[in-house]
Amino acid sequence: MGAVALDPRRPIRGLTDMRDELHLPPRETLDPADWFAVERLAGRVVADAVRHLKGIRDRPVWQEMPPGVADGFTAPPPRHPTPLADVVREVQETVMPYPMGNVHPRFWAWFMGAGSLTGALADFLAAVLGSNLGGGNHAAVHVDRQVVAWLRDMVGMPATASGTLVEGGSAANLIGLTVARNAMAGIDVREHGVGAIARPLRFYGSDQVHSCHRKAVEALGLGNLALRRVPSDAGFRLDPDALRAAIAEDRARGLRPACVIANAGAVNTGAIDDLETLADIAAAEGLWLHVDGCIGALLAIAPRNAHRVAGLARADSLALDPHKWLHAPFGVGCALIRDGRLLRQSYATTPEYLQPAPRGVASGPWLHESGPETTRPFRALKVWMMLREHGVERFGRLIDQNIEQARYLAHRIEAHPRLALAAAQEINIVCFRYDPGGLDEPARKALNVEIMLRLQEKGTAVISDTTLRGAHSLRVAICNHRTRITDLDLFVSEVVRIGDAVWTETSTRCTDGE
Repeated sequence: MGAVALDPRRPIRGLTDMRDELHLPPRETLDPADWFAVERLAGRVVADAVRHLKGIRDRPVWQEMPPGVADGFTAPPPRHPTPLADVVREVQETVMPYPMGNVHPRFWAWFMGAGSLTGALADFLAAVLGSNLGGGNHAAVHVDRQVVAWLRDMVGMPATASGTLVEGGSAANLIGLTVARNAMAGIDVREHGVGAIARPLRFYGSDQVHSCHRKAVEALGLGNLALRRVPSDAGFRLDPDALRAAIAEDRARGLRPACVIANAGAVNTGAIDDLETLADIAAAEGLWLHVDGCIGALLAIAPRNAHRVAGLARADSLALDPHKWLHAPFGVGCALIRDGRLLRQSYATTPEYLQPAPRGVASGPWLHESGPETTRPFRALKVWMMLREHGVERFGRLIDQNIEQARYLAHRIEAHPRLALAAAQEINIVCFRYDPGGLDEPARKALNVEIMLRLQEKGTAVISDTTLRGAHSLRVAICNHRTRITDLDLFVSEVVRIGDAVWTETSTRCTDGE
């Protein structure tokens, strides 16, 4: 007997009775009841977003959220629906006016990219697509793999290298150091654990390494003492002679030197370690070379500054951040491993519920086998769209532009009698202080912190601060494609104006006996 054709327009007999019998509630969905109304609303949201970015220069870099607005975010979870138009209006009134500020041309704190409209549209499209990048045979996986290959080629690593996209630089560094630990332990760490390692491992970085490396060695079960901070030289670069001495000393103590962590752009000053020399040392000593390139790896595409990261491609592992100098919206980082097989060996699992298939959606590669995340968002699309729109060469020129702007700022600082550089400017980070003379370190720090805070509160500029060799410093990290020379001129004049005012206020209080 042949199969009976079903008419999808006719309900299956008895289905209504079954619903009644099981007391099933009415069908619900998150889709809108009126698609046309949502389309019009979405158009207005996009138009408002374009106007927001177009007028970004005319708004304060940062402004504090008023208590009355902030209190609204302590309300309990809503139990009942609110029309989408009202929800959007609330976001525009209570969220959009109070950003961190990093898209503004005078935001120069903490080395953050400035984003782009294309990247925002890409995140929207990725969310609409809704794909999980844990793996499978679908378009997003192909985009993800191509972006990793593009980044690999941009920094000059070989075709044998493999990588994975993650949330940011801390995660990318963690993956690189995980593979380093597993490769250098001398045992199967995944099977037996770090307790079975015969001799304690030692990782080496300068005293300028990012704090994420401490978190990484702690997460790897090695402990903070496994990360030996080697003194940096006068230029805040890892001292090769001090590194050799530390390795020899640890070997003599029965420890197992395993990995050198090199800075391709130190977080405090932008200093770049001598990557070629460190690669030579790692090769001679049989150590893994990991490069933290979250600040400076993409100098490799900058025509006038690529020479600064010579030796980068010799890394066994490399971390970089497309959400910095590629200005992709947060967050997207990338871990690259020279021998791609080692990356998979560190993370691959094949559970019964994630079996490959000869055809269909499960016939594609399983990207979760290259990192700790099984659920992975479609981070790649924003990088892919922005590189397709602008091309690698434009991003390289923008990097050169930021470095030239930093050089200009350093010259302006050196030319002013009450401003002083705290470290040599190498790439796009400028460390300096306002110093009227005659102040001890605590008083000078208090004065400079006040300058920084008043700049923020007025909405003029956002910078950060740090401590170099025990001395406080203001820190400007120019990683912004919207910055102009006129912004830097305004900044210098405001630093001096505020500094003079604060110094006068302080001197007056001291004279009055306060």
